[in-house]
Amino acid sequence: MTTLSDFSATAIDGTETALSEHAGKVVLVVNTASKCGFTPQYEGLQALHEQYADQGLVVLGFPCDQFGNQEPGEESEIAEFCQRNYGVSFPMFAKIDVNGPDAHPLFTWLKDAKGGLLGDRIKWNFTKFLIGRDGQVIDRYAPTTKPADLAGDIEKALGA
Repeated sequence: MTTLSDFSATAIDGTETALSEHAGKVVLVVNTASKCGFTPQYEGLQALHEQYADQGLVVLGFPCDQFGNQEPGEESEIAEFCQRNYGVSFPMFAKIDVNGPDAHPLFTWLKDAKGGLLGDRIKWNFTKFLIGRDGQVIDRYAPTTKPADLAGDIEKALGA
C-alpha cells in the first residue's frame, strides 16, 4: 500500500527531500499560492504548525501556478514572501503542477485517495489533505476551509 513515505519532492531551496522524513507524523499537505484570495490562509497554516508541531504535526506547502497565474514568482521570491508576510517556518517546496499530465506524483496519489467535487482534479489553491501517522490520507478539505477549522481533525489524528 502506498504511503506518504513513498514520495520525494524538491524543497524550495532546491534540495531533494524524501517525505519519509515525516514518517510517524500527522501531515497537512497544501497547494499554495502567493497572489490568491486564500493566500492569508498562510497565517492559519503557520498557527497550526506552531500549535501542534511538538505533538507531531507538520504542514507541507507546495506552491502551484495552475490557477489564475497566482504563483508567478521564482522559488526564492515565494520563500521570501511567505517568510516576510506570514512568518512561514513549515517546509515549503518548489513549484509543482497538481493537475494534468505533469502533476507531481504526490498529488496524483492524494487525489486518487480522496477525490473532491471535481473527481480527481484539484479545484483551486489551498486544497488541503490530512495524512495520518500511518502515512495514509485521512481527509481532503476545500480551499474555502479555514486552517483553524481543521484543529479538531488534527487533534484526533495526533491522538490516534
